[in-house]
Amino acid sequence: MARRWNGWGDDSYIKEVPAHGERLIRSVIGETRALKDATLESVMAKVPASRLPEHPLVVTDAEERVRHARGQSFPDWLAMRSGDFGVFPDGVAFPETGSQVRELLDYAVAHDVNVIPYGGGTSVAGHITPGAGSRPVLTIDMGRMNQLLELNEESQIATFGAGTPGPLVESQLRARGYTLGHFPQSWELSTVGGWIASRSSGQQSLRYGRIEQMFAGGRMETLQGSLDIPTIPASSAGPDIREITMGSEGRLGIFTEVKVRVTRLAAEEKFFVMFMPNWGVAKKAVRELVQNKVPMSMMRVSNAKEAKAHLHLGTKESQFKLLDRFLRFMGMGDERCMLTFGVTGTAYQNKTSLKQIRSVLKAHGGVGGPLANIMGSIWSHGRFKFPYLRETTWARGIAVDTLETATDWDNVDALLDDIETALETALRSDGEEVMVFTHLSHMYSQGCSIYTTYFFRCAGTYEETLERWRKLKHKASSVIARGRATISHQHGVGKDHAPYLPAEKGVLGMRMLNTLVQDFDPARRLNPGVLLEDAPVASSNDNKKQAVSGQKEQQQA
Repeated sequence: MARRWNGWGDDSYIKEVPAHGERLIRSVIGETRALKDATLESVMAKVPASRLPEHPLVVTDAEERVRHARGQSFPDWLAMRSGDFGVFPDGVAFPETGSQVRELLDYAVAHDVNVIPYGGGTSVAGHITPGAGSRPVLTIDMGRMNQLLELNEESQIATFGAGTPGPLVESQLRARGYTLGHFPQSWELSTVGGWIASRSSGQQSLRYGRIEQMFAGGRMETLQGSLDIPTIPASSAGPDIREITMGSEGRLGIFTEVKVRVTRLAAEEKFFVMFMPNWGVAKKAVRELVQNKVPMSMMRVSNAKEAKAHLHLGTKESQFKLLDRFLRFMGMGDERCMLTFGVTGTAYQNKTSLKQIRSVLKAHGGVGGPLANIMGSIWSHGRFKFPYLRETTWARGIAVDTLETATDWDNVDALLDDIETALETALRSDGEEVMVFTHLSHMYSQGCSIYTTYFFRCAGTYEETLERWRKLKHKASSVIARGRATISHQHGVGKDHAPYLPAEKGVLGMRMLNTLVQDFDPARRLNPGVLLEDAPVASSNDNKKQAVSGQKEQQQA
Protein backbone atom coordinates (compact mmCIF):
# COMPACT_ATOMS: atom_id res chain seq x y z
CA MET A 1 0.00 0.00 0.00
CA ALA A 2 1.31 3.45 -0.95
CA ARG A 3 0.52 5.74 1.99
CA ARG A 4 -0.73 9.27 1.44
CA TRP A 5 1.84 11.70 2.71
CA ASN A 6 -0.78 14.30 3.63
CA GLY A 7 -3.88 12.32 4.57
CA TRP A 8 -5.32 8.97 5.53
CA GLY A 9 -4.29 5.56 4.31
CA ASP A 10 -4.00 4.08 0.83
CA ASP A 11 -3.26 6.72 -1.78
CA SER A 12 -5.14 4.73 -4.44
CA TYR A 13 -8.43 4.49 -2.51
CA ILE A 14 -11.13 7.14 -2.86
CA LYS A 15 -14.36 7.01 -0.89
CA GLU A 16 -17.02 8.42 -3.16
CA VAL A 17 -19.65 10.77 -1.75
CA PRO A 18 -22.95 10.52 -3.66
CA ALA A 19 -24.47 13.75 -4.90
CA HIS A 20 -27.49 13.52 -2.61
CA GLY A 21 -25.16 12.98 0.38
CA GLU A 22 -23.18 16.09 -0.48
CA ARG A 23 -26.42 18.05 -0.90
CA LEU A 24 -27.47 16.99 2.58
CA ILE A 25 -24.26 18.34 4.09
CA ARG A 26 -24.48 21.61 2.16
CA SER A 27 -28.14 22.01 3.18
CA VAL A 28 -26.87 22.46 6.72
CA ILE A 29 -23.49 24.18 6.43
CA GLY A 30 -24.00 26.09 3.16
CA GLU A 31 -21.95 26.40 -0.02
CA THR A 32 -18.25 25.70 0.34
CA ARG A 33 -14.90 26.51 -1.24
CA ALA A 34 -11.82 24.32 -1.10
CA LEU A 35 -8.45 25.50 0.18
CA LYS A 36 -5.34 24.96 -1.92
CA ASP A 37 -3.13 22.02 -0.97
CA ALA A 38 0.64 22.19 -0.74
CA THR A 39 2.79 19.74 -2.70
CA LEU A 40 5.17 17.25 -1.13
CA GLU A 41 8.06 18.88 -2.96
CA SER A 42 7.26 22.33 -1.57
CA VAL A 43 7.08 20.96 1.98
CA MET A 44 10.32 19.01 1.63
CA ALA A 45 12.02 22.25 0.62
CA LYS A 46 11.10 23.69 4.04
CA VAL A 47 12.75 20.91 6.06
CA PRO A 48 15.77 22.35 7.89
CA ALA A 49 19.11 20.66 8.40
CA SER A 50 19.04 17.99 11.09
CA ARG A 51 20.45 18.82 14.52
CA LEU A 52 21.10 15.16 15.32
CA PRO A 53 24.58 13.69 15.46
CA GLU A 54 25.09 10.82 13.03
CA HIS A 55 23.91 7.35 13.99
CA PRO A 56 23.68 4.28 11.74
CA LEU A 57 20.00 3.72 12.64
CA VAL A 58 18.91 7.33 12.08
CA VAL A 59 17.70 8.63 8.71
CA THR A 60 17.65 12.39 8.17
CA ASP A 61 16.40 12.79 4.60
CA ALA A 62 13.62 15.31 4.07
CA GLU A 63 10.82 13.03 2.86
CA GLU A 64 11.01 10.64 5.82
CA ARG A 65 10.97 13.60 8.20
CA VAL A 66 7.90 15.04 6.47
CA ARG A 67 6.06 11.71 6.51
CA HIS A 68 6.73 11.28 10.24
CA ALA A 69 5.97 14.85 11.30
CA ARG A 70 2.23 14.56 11.88
CA GLY A 71 -0.55 12.14 12.72
CA GLN A 72 -4.23 12.42 11.77
CA SER A 73 -5.70 14.97 14.18
CA PHE A 74 -7.43 17.93 12.57
CA PRO A 75 -4.54 20.32 13.32
CA ASP A 76 -2.20 17.68 11.84
CA TRP A 77 -4.41 17.52 8.76
CA LEU A 78 -4.29 21.30 8.28
CA ALA A 79 -0.51 21.30 8.69
CA MET A 80 -0.15 18.60 6.03
CA ARG A 81 -2.56 20.17 3.57
CA SER A 82 -1.24 23.72 3.97
CA GLY A 83 2.42 22.69 4.11
CA ASP A 84 2.85 24.80 7.25
CA PHE A 85 4.32 22.11 9.52
CA GLY A 86 6.35 24.43 11.71
CA VAL A 87 8.43 21.69 13.30
CA PHE A 88 9.80 18.49 11.81
CA PRO A 89 11.57 15.64 13.58
CA ASP A 90 15.32 15.93 13.10
CA GLY A 91 15.55 12.29 12.15
CA VAL A 92 13.67 8.99 11.95
CA ALA A 93 14.95 5.62 13.14
CA PHE A 94 13.63 2.23 12.04
CA PRO A 95 14.77 -0.31 14.66
CA GLU A 96 14.35 -4.01 13.97
CA THR A 97 15.06 -5.36 17.45
CA GLY A 98 14.51 -4.44 21.05
CA SER A 99 18.25 -3.99 21.54
CA GLN A 100 18.26 -1.36 18.81
CA VAL A 101 15.47 0.53 20.59
CA ARG A 102 17.58 0.32 23.73
CA GLU A 103 20.56 1.70 21.78
CA LEU A 104 18.49 4.59 20.43
CA LEU A 105 17.25 5.57 23.90
CA ASP A 106 20.83 5.56 25.18
CA TYR A 107 21.78 7.72 22.19
CA ALA A 108 18.96 10.15 23.05
CA VAL A 109 20.24 10.54 26.61
CA ALA A 110 23.87 10.91 25.53
CA HIS A 111 23.04 13.66 23.02
CA ASP A 112 20.15 15.36 24.85
CA VAL A 113 17.48 14.38 22.32
CA ASN A 114 13.69 14.19 22.66
CA VAL A 115 12.04 10.97 21.47
CA ILE A 116 8.65 10.35 19.83
CA PRO A 117 7.49 6.72 19.43
CA TYR A 118 5.71 6.13 16.12
CA GLY A 119 3.43 3.19 15.38
CA GLY A 120 1.02 3.51 12.46
CA GLY A 121 0.86 7.30 12.43
CA THR A 122 -2.90 7.21 13.03
CA SER A 123 -3.17 9.33 16.18
CA VAL A 124 -6.13 11.71 16.10
CA ALA A 125 -5.16 13.47 19.33
CA GLY A 126 -1.68 14.89 18.63
CA HIS A 127 0.44 12.04 19.99
CA ILE A 128 3.26 12.19 17.43
CA THR A 129 3.52 15.90 16.64
CA PRO A 130 6.97 17.30 17.52
CA GLY A 131 7.04 20.42 19.62
CA ALA A 132 9.29 23.42 19.21
CA GLY A 133 12.34 23.55 21.45
CA SER A 134 16.10 23.61 21.62
CA ARG A 135 16.42 19.84 21.82
CA PRO A 136 16.62 17.81 18.61
CA VAL A 137 13.71 15.41 18.05
CA LEU A 138 14.11 11.76 17.07
CA THR A 139 11.04 9.83 15.89
CA ILE A 140 11.35 6.07 16.38
CA ASP A 141 9.23 4.21 13.81
CA MET A 142 8.46 0.71 15.10
CA GLY A 143 7.11 -0.53 11.78
CA ARG A 144 9.90 -3.04 11.08
CA MET A 145 9.16 -4.91 14.31
CA ASN A 146 6.07 -6.48 12.79
CA GLN A 147 6.25 -10.25 13.24
CA LEU A 148 4.50 -12.91 15.27
CA LEU A 149 7.41 -14.03 17.44
CA GLU A 150 5.73 -16.84 19.36
CA LEU A 151 2.34 -18.49 19.75
CA ASN A 152 1.74 -20.45 22.94
CA GLU A 153 -1.32 -22.45 21.93
CA GLU A 154 -1.78 -24.07 25.33
CA SER A 155 -2.10 -20.70 27.11
CA GLN A 156 -3.38 -18.91 23.99
CA ILE A 157 -0.81 -16.12 24.26
CA ALA A 158 0.81 -14.62 21.16
CA THR A 159 3.96 -12.49 21.21
CA PHE A 160 4.29 -9.77 18.58
CA GLY A 161 6.75 -7.07 17.72
CA ALA A 162 5.12 -3.86 18.91
CA GLY A 163 5.07 -2.35 15.42
CA THR A 164 2.80 -5.03 13.95
CA PRO A 165 -0.22 -3.41 12.22
CA GLY A 166 -3.73 -4.84 12.40
CA PRO A 167 -3.76 -6.73 9.07
CA LEU A 168 -0.44 -8.45 9.89
CA VAL A 169 -1.63 -9.31 13.41
CA GLU A 170 -4.68 -11.05 11.99
CA SER A 171 -3.07 -12.69 8.95
CA GLN A 172 -0.27 -14.25 11.01
CA LEU A 173 -2.73 -15.49 13.64
CA ARG A 174 -5.33 -16.73 11.16
CA ALA A 175 -2.70 -18.86 9.46
CA ARG A 176 -2.54 -20.74 12.77
CA GLY A 177 -6.31 -20.75 13.40
CA TYR A 178 -6.47 -17.83 15.85
CA THR A 179 -7.59 -14.22 16.04
CA LEU A 180 -6.92 -11.30 18.37
CA GLY A 181 -10.27 -9.75 17.51
CA HIS A 182 -9.16 -6.15 17.98
CA PHE A 183 -10.62 -4.05 15.17
CA PRO A 184 -10.48 -0.29 15.76
CA GLN A 185 -11.49 1.86 12.79
CA SER A 186 -7.77 2.54 12.24
CA TRP A 187 -7.11 -1.22 12.02
CA GLU A 188 -5.59 -1.08 8.51
CA LEU A 189 -2.73 1.12 9.76
CA SER A 190 -2.50 1.18 13.56
CA THR A 191 -0.22 -1.16 15.51
CA VAL A 192 -0.54 -3.47 18.48
CA GLY A 193 1.95 -1.38 20.47
CA GLY A 194 -0.01 1.77 19.71
CA TRP A 195 -3.25 0.11 20.78
CA ILE A 196 -1.75 -0.61 24.20
CA ALA A 197 -0.04 2.76 24.58
CA SER A 198 -3.36 4.55 23.94
CA ARG A 199 -5.79 2.05 25.55
CA SER A 200 -7.58 1.36 22.30
CA SER A 201 -10.99 -0.22 21.84
CA GLY A 202 -12.04 -2.35 18.85
CA GLN A 203 -15.39 -2.53 17.11
CA GLN A 204 -16.08 -6.06 18.40
CA SER A 205 -15.23 -5.38 22.03
CA LEU A 206 -18.47 -7.02 23.21
CA ARG A 207 -16.94 -10.40 22.36
CA TYR A 208 -13.20 -9.89 22.61
CA GLY A 209 -12.93 -7.05 25.12
CA ARG A 210 -10.94 -3.84 24.96
CA ILE A 211 -7.16 -3.94 24.58
CA GLU A 212 -6.73 -4.07 28.36
CA GLN A 213 -8.46 -7.45 28.40
CA MET A 214 -6.14 -8.67 25.62
CA PHE A 215 -2.79 -7.33 26.85
CA ALA A 216 -1.08 -10.08 28.86
CA GLY A 217 2.45 -8.71 29.24
CA GLY A 218 5.58 -7.90 27.29
CA ARG A 219 8.66 -5.71 27.33
CA MET A 220 9.07 -1.95 27.47
CA GLU A 221 12.38 -0.19 26.96
CA THR A 222 12.66 2.80 29.28
CA LEU A 223 15.34 5.37 30.01
CA GLN A 224 15.94 3.54 33.30
CA GLY A 225 16.34 0.09 31.73
CA SER A 226 14.19 -2.74 30.39
CA LEU A 227 10.82 -3.39 32.02
CA ASP A 228 9.57 -6.97 31.64
CA ILE A 229 5.89 -7.56 32.38
CA PRO A 230 5.17 -11.26 33.05
CA THR A 231 2.10 -13.05 31.68
CA ILE A 232 0.19 -13.91 34.83
CA PRO A 233 -3.55 -14.57 34.34
CA ALA A 234 -4.53 -12.71 37.52
CA SER A 235 -2.86 -11.37 40.62
CA SER A 236 -3.63 -9.67 43.92
CA ALA A 237 0.04 -8.74 44.45
CA GLY A 238 -0.38 -4.99 44.56
CA PRO A 239 -1.09 -2.59 41.67
CA ASP A 240 -0.99 -4.17 38.21
CA ILE A 241 2.10 -3.08 36.24
CA ARG A 242 0.28 -3.93 33.00
CA GLU A 243 -2.42 -1.43 33.83
CA ILE A 244 0.14 1.20 34.83
CA THR A 245 1.95 0.99 31.49
CA MET A 246 -1.21 0.88 29.34
CA GLY A 247 -2.27 4.33 28.24
CA SER A 248 1.15 5.80 29.08
CA GLU A 249 1.39 7.13 25.50
CA GLY A 250 5.16 6.89 25.23
CA ARG A 251 5.84 8.83 28.43
CA LEU A 252 7.35 5.90 30.37
CA GLY A 253 9.07 4.09 27.51
CA ILE A 254 8.55 2.22 24.25
CA PHE A 255 6.91 -1.19 23.99
CA THR A 256 9.09 -3.52 21.92
CA GLU A 257 7.40 -6.90 22.49
CA VAL A 258 3.73 -7.35 23.25
CA LYS A 259 2.06 -10.50 24.55
CA VAL A 260 -1.66 -10.71 23.88
CA ARG A 261 -4.46 -13.17 24.69
CA VAL A 262 -5.80 -14.67 21.50
CA THR A 263 -8.89 -16.71 20.65
CA ARG A 264 -9.54 -19.56 18.24
CA LEU A 265 -11.21 -18.43 15.03
CA ALA A 266 -14.97 -18.61 15.23
CA ALA A 267 -16.85 -20.88 12.85
CA GLU A 268 -19.29 -18.15 11.88
CA GLU A 269 -19.64 -14.38 12.00
CA LYS A 270 -22.62 -12.29 10.87
CA PHE A 271 -23.58 -8.62 10.96
CA PHE A 272 -27.04 -7.10 10.73
CA VAL A 273 -28.75 -3.70 10.56
CA MET A 274 -32.20 -2.99 11.94
CA PHE A 275 -34.18 0.21 12.34
CA MET A 276 -35.87 1.39 15.51
CA PRO A 277 -38.81 3.84 15.72
CA ASN A 278 -37.04 6.53 17.76
CA TRP A 279 -34.06 7.26 19.99
CA GLY A 280 -35.69 6.48 23.34
CA VAL A 281 -36.79 3.03 22.19
CA ALA A 282 -33.45 2.28 20.50
CA LYS A 283 -31.41 3.20 23.56
CA LYS A 284 -33.66 1.18 25.84
CA ALA A 285 -33.34 -1.87 23.57
CA VAL A 286 -29.53 -1.87 23.39
CA ARG A 287 -29.25 -1.30 27.14
CA GLU A 288 -31.55 -4.23 27.77
CA LEU A 289 -29.48 -6.48 25.51
CA VAL A 290 -26.14 -5.59 27.03
CA GLN A 291 -27.32 -5.62 30.65
CA ASN A 292 -28.88 -9.04 30.11
CA LYS A 293 -25.52 -10.14 28.67
CA VAL A 294 -26.97 -11.51 25.45
CA PRO A 295 -23.92 -12.85 23.54
CA MET A 296 -22.97 -10.41 20.76
CA SER A 297 -19.69 -9.32 19.21
CA MET A 298 -20.64 -5.71 18.50
CA MET A 299 -23.55 -3.30 18.75
CA ARG A 300 -24.00 0.35 17.91
CA VAL A 301 -27.02 2.58 17.56
CA SER A 302 -27.09 5.72 15.41
CA ASN A 303 -29.35 8.58 16.37
CA ALA A 304 -31.84 9.87 13.80
CA LYS A 305 -29.41 12.47 12.46
CA GLU A 306 -26.65 9.90 11.94
CA ALA A 307 -29.02 7.35 10.44
CA LYS A 308 -30.15 9.96 7.91
CA ALA A 309 -26.57 10.97 7.13
CA HIS A 310 -25.33 7.40 6.72
CA LEU A 311 -28.19 6.45 4.43
CA HIS A 312 -27.44 9.47 2.25
CA LEU A 313 -23.67 8.98 2.25
CA GLY A 314 -23.76 5.20 1.82
CA THR A 315 -26.30 4.74 -0.97
CA LYS A 316 -27.08 5.86 -4.47
CA GLU A 317 -29.99 8.28 -4.60
CA SER A 318 -32.28 5.70 -6.23
CA GLN A 319 -31.39 3.16 -3.51
CA PHE A 320 -32.05 5.72 -0.80
CA LYS A 321 -35.50 6.54 -2.17
CA LEU A 322 -36.49 2.86 -2.28
CA LEU A 323 -35.20 2.25 1.25
CA ASP A 324 -36.87 5.39 2.58
CA ARG A 325 -40.17 4.39 1.00
CA PHE A 326 -39.96 0.89 2.52
CA LEU A 327 -39.09 2.17 6.00
CA ARG A 328 -41.90 4.71 5.97
CA PHE A 329 -44.32 1.98 4.87
CA MET A 330 -43.13 -0.02 7.92
CA GLY A 331 -43.86 2.94 10.20
CA MET A 332 -40.30 4.29 10.41
CA GLY A 333 -40.48 8.06 9.97
CA ASP A 334 -37.99 10.89 10.42
CA GLU A 335 -37.16 9.84 14.01
CA ARG A 336 -35.94 6.37 12.98
CA CYS A 337 -32.61 5.20 14.35
CA MET A 338 -30.25 2.61 12.89
CA LEU A 339 -28.99 -0.29 15.00
CA THR A 340 -26.01 -2.35 13.79
CA PHE A 341 -25.01 -5.55 15.57
CA GLY A 342 -22.93 -8.66 15.08
CA VAL A 343 -22.72 -12.19 16.40
CA THR A 344 -19.62 -14.37 16.37
CA GLY A 345 -19.27 -18.00 17.45
CA THR A 346 -20.48 -21.43 16.45
CA ALA A 347 -23.58 -21.74 14.28
CA TYR A 348 -25.55 -22.95 17.31
CA GLN A 349 -24.32 -20.10 19.54
CA ASN A 350 -25.20 -17.52 16.90
CA LYS A 351 -28.62 -19.03 16.27
CA THR A 352 -29.40 -18.86 19.98
CA SER A 353 -28.10 -15.29 20.29
CA LEU A 354 -30.00 -14.08 17.23
CA LYS A 355 -33.22 -15.51 18.58
CA GLN A 356 -32.81 -13.48 21.79
CA ILE A 357 -31.68 -10.33 19.97
CA ARG A 358 -34.52 -10.34 17.47
CA SER A 359 -37.03 -11.02 20.20
CA VAL A 360 -35.90 -7.93 22.14
CA LEU A 361 -35.66 -5.66 19.10
CA LYS A 362 -39.05 -6.69 17.70
CA ALA A 363 -40.63 -6.15 21.11
CA HIS A 364 -39.36 -2.57 20.85
CA GLY A 365 -40.72 -2.09 17.33
CA GLY A 366 -37.58 -2.89 15.36
CA VAL A 367 -37.71 -3.50 11.61
CA GLY A 368 -35.19 -5.51 9.65
CA GLY A 369 -36.39 -8.16 7.27
CA PRO A 370 -34.23 -9.00 4.26
CA LEU A 371 -32.53 -5.61 4.58
CA ALA A 372 -30.92 -6.63 7.86
CA ASN A 373 -28.51 -9.11 6.30
CA ILE A 374 -27.75 -7.03 3.21
CA MET A 375 -27.02 -3.83 5.11
CA GLY A 376 -25.04 -5.72 7.74
CA SER A 377 -22.83 -7.16 5.02
CA ILE A 378 -22.36 -3.71 3.49
CA TRP A 379 -21.33 -2.31 6.88
CA SER A 380 -18.88 -5.18 7.41
CA HIS A 381 -17.14 -4.68 4.07
CA GLY A 382 -16.82 -0.90 4.53
CA ARG A 383 -16.15 -0.78 8.26
CA PHE A 384 -12.59 0.58 7.98
CA LYS A 385 -13.26 3.07 5.17
CA PHE A 386 -14.99 5.94 6.99
CA PRO A 387 -11.69 7.83 7.67
CA TYR A 388 -11.25 8.17 3.89
CA LEU A 389 -14.33 10.40 3.85
CA ARG A 390 -12.21 13.32 5.06
CA GLU A 391 -10.12 13.20 1.87
CA THR A 392 -13.20 13.38 -0.36
CA THR A 393 -15.04 16.12 1.53
CA TRP A 394 -11.86 18.17 1.93
CA ALA A 395 -11.57 18.47 -1.84
CA ARG A 396 -15.03 20.08 -1.75
CA GLY A 397 -14.20 22.59 1.00
CA ILE A 398 -15.94 20.55 3.73
CA ALA A 399 -14.07 19.87 6.97
CA VAL A 400 -14.97 16.82 9.09
CA ASP A 401 -13.80 15.65 12.49
CA THR A 402 -14.96 13.35 15.27
CA LEU A 403 -14.81 13.17 19.04
CA GLU A 404 -15.72 10.48 21.53
CA THR A 405 -16.30 9.90 25.22
CA ALA A 406 -18.03 7.43 27.55
CA THR A 407 -20.42 7.81 30.45
CA ASP A 408 -22.97 5.92 32.56
CA TRP A 409 -26.36 5.05 31.09
CA ASP A 410 -28.23 7.52 33.29
CA ASN A 411 -26.11 10.35 31.87
CA VAL A 412 -26.09 9.39 28.18
CA ASP A 413 -29.01 11.50 26.94
CA ALA A 414 -28.05 14.68 28.78
CA LEU A 415 -24.39 14.46 27.77
CA LEU A 416 -25.13 13.59 24.14
CA ASP A 417 -27.55 16.51 23.83
CA ASP A 418 -25.06 18.89 25.42
CA ILE A 419 -22.22 17.76 23.11
CA GLU A 420 -24.33 18.11 19.98
CA THR A 421 -25.69 21.49 21.08
CA ALA A 422 -22.19 22.75 21.88
CA LEU A 423 -20.97 21.80 18.41
CA GLU A 424 -24.06 23.04 16.58
CA THR A 425 -23.85 26.48 18.21
CA ALA A 426 -20.08 26.96 18.53
CA LEU A 427 -19.69 28.92 15.29
CA ARG A 428 -23.04 30.70 15.12
CA SER A 429 -21.50 33.95 16.30
CA ASP A 430 -19.41 33.76 13.12
CA GLY A 431 -22.51 33.08 11.01
CA GLU A 432 -21.59 29.41 10.50
CA GLU A 433 -23.67 26.26 10.90
CA VAL A 434 -22.30 22.82 11.83
CA MET A 435 -23.77 19.43 10.88
CA VAL A 436 -23.60 17.05 13.84
CA PHE A 437 -24.62 13.42 14.42
CA THR A 438 -23.85 10.68 16.93
CA HIS A 439 -23.88 6.97 17.66
CA LEU A 440 -23.48 4.88 20.79
CA SER A 441 -21.08 1.95 20.69
CA HIS A 442 -18.79 -0.11 22.93
CA MET A 443 -21.64 -1.07 25.23
CA TYR A 444 -21.15 -1.96 28.87
CA SER A 445 -23.61 -2.88 31.62
CA GLN A 446 -22.75 0.43 33.25
CA GLY A 447 -22.80 2.70 30.21
CA CYS A 448 -21.43 3.17 26.71
CA SER A 449 -19.25 5.30 24.51
CA ILE A 450 -20.63 8.31 22.62
CA TYR A 451 -19.08 8.98 19.20
CA THR A 452 -19.92 12.24 17.46
CA THR A 453 -19.08 13.37 13.91
CA TYR A 454 -19.28 16.99 12.78
CA PHE A 455 -18.97 18.76 9.42
CA PHE A 456 -18.23 22.47 8.99
CA ARG A 457 -17.13 24.78 6.22
CA CYS A 458 -13.50 25.52 5.53
CA ALA A 459 -12.84 29.22 6.05
CA GLY A 460 -11.03 31.48 3.58
CA THR A 461 -7.62 30.59 5.03
CA TYR A 462 -6.00 27.70 6.85
CA GLU A 463 -5.50 29.86 9.95
CA GLU A 464 -9.20 30.75 10.11
CA THR A 465 -10.18 27.11 9.54
CA LEU A 466 -7.95 26.02 12.44
CA GLU A 467 -9.55 28.68 14.63
CA ARG A 468 -13.01 27.33 13.78
CA TRP A 469 -11.89 23.84 14.80
CA ARG A 470 -10.40 25.14 18.05
CA LYS A 471 -13.71 26.72 19.00
CA LEU A 472 -15.57 23.51 18.23
CA LYS A 473 -13.09 21.27 20.03
CA HIS A 474 -12.87 23.44 23.14
CA LYS A 475 -16.61 23.89 23.49
CA ALA A 476 -17.35 20.17 23.16
CA SER A 477 -14.38 19.09 25.31
CA SER A 478 -15.42 21.50 28.05
CA VAL A 479 -18.89 19.94 28.07
CA ILE A 480 -17.34 16.48 28.40
CA ALA A 481 -14.89 17.56 31.10
CA ARG A 482 -17.67 18.78 33.37
CA GLY A 483 -20.19 16.14 32.31
CA ARG A 484 -19.34 12.98 34.33
CA ALA A 485 -17.49 11.54 31.35
CA THR A 486 -14.02 10.65 30.10
CA ILE A 487 -12.15 12.98 27.78
CA SER A 488 -11.36 9.93 25.64
CA HIS A 489 -12.82 6.43 25.53
CA GLN A 490 -10.60 5.05 22.75
CA HIS A 491 -8.37 7.67 21.09
CA GLY A 492 -6.13 8.51 24.04
CA VAL A 493 -5.11 11.88 25.45
CA GLY A 494 -2.22 13.11 23.29
CA LYS A 495 -1.73 16.87 23.24
CA ASP A 496 -5.26 17.77 22.15
CA HIS A 497 -6.95 16.32 25.25
CA ALA A 498 -4.22 16.99 27.83
CA PRO A 499 -5.74 20.32 29.02
CA TYR A 500 -8.96 18.51 29.98
CA LEU A 501 -7.42 15.50 31.74
CA PRO A 502 -7.22 17.11 35.25
CA ALA A 503 -11.02 17.42 35.34
CA GLU A 504 -11.23 13.62 35.10
CA LYS A 505 -8.23 12.57 37.21
CA GLY A 506 -8.37 15.22 39.95
CA VAL A 507 -5.48 16.86 41.79
CA LEU A 508 -4.16 13.70 43.45
CA GLY A 509 -4.59 11.65 40.30
CA MET A 510 -2.56 14.15 38.28
CA ARG A 511 0.09 14.18 40.99
CA MET A 512 0.39 10.40 40.72
CA LEU A 513 0.79 10.57 36.93
CA ASN A 514 3.35 13.35 37.12
CA THR A 515 5.31 11.52 39.81
CA LEU A 516 5.39 8.35 37.72
CA VAL A 517 6.59 10.18 34.60
CA GLN A 518 9.15 12.14 36.63
CA ASP A 519 10.60 8.91 38.02
CA PHE A 520 10.91 7.23 34.63
CA ASP A 521 11.94 10.35 32.72
CA PRO A 522 13.14 13.22 34.93
CA ALA A 523 14.39 15.21 31.92
CA ARG A 524 10.99 14.89 30.20
CA ARG A 525 12.45 13.79 26.86
CA LEU A 526 9.97 10.99 26.02
CA ASN A 527 7.01 12.39 24.05
CA PRO A 528 6.92 15.68 25.98
CA GLY A 529 3.56 17.48 26.10
CA VAL A 530 1.62 14.29 25.44
CA LEU A 531 -0.75 13.05 28.19
CA LEU A 532 0.60 15.73 30.55
CA GLU A 533 1.05 19.43 29.85
CA ASP A 534 4.77 19.68 30.60
CA ALA A 535 6.48 22.92 31.42
CA PRO A 536 9.28 23.57 28.89
CA VAL A 537 12.50 21.78 29.89
CA ALA A 538 15.78 23.43 29.00
CA SER A 539 18.26 21.32 27.05
CA SER A 540 21.57 20.45 28.68
CA ASN A 541 23.24 22.95 26.33
CA ASP A 542 20.88 25.69 27.55
CA ASN A 543 21.67 24.73 31.14
CA LYS A 544 25.40 24.97 30.43
CA LYS A 545 24.95 28.40 28.82
CA GLN A 546 22.92 29.58 31.83
CA ALA A 547 25.60 28.28 34.20
CA VAL A 548 28.38 30.07 32.28
CA SER A 549 26.34 33.26 32.17
CA GLY A 550 25.69 33.04 35.91
CA GLN A 551 29.41 32.55 36.64
CA LYS A 552 30.29 35.63 34.56
CA GLU A 553 27.69 37.70 36.38
CA GLN A 554 29.11 36.62 39.75
CA GLN A 555 32.66 37.48 38.63
CA GLN A 556 31.55 40.90 37.42
CA ALA A 557 29.76 41.51 40.71
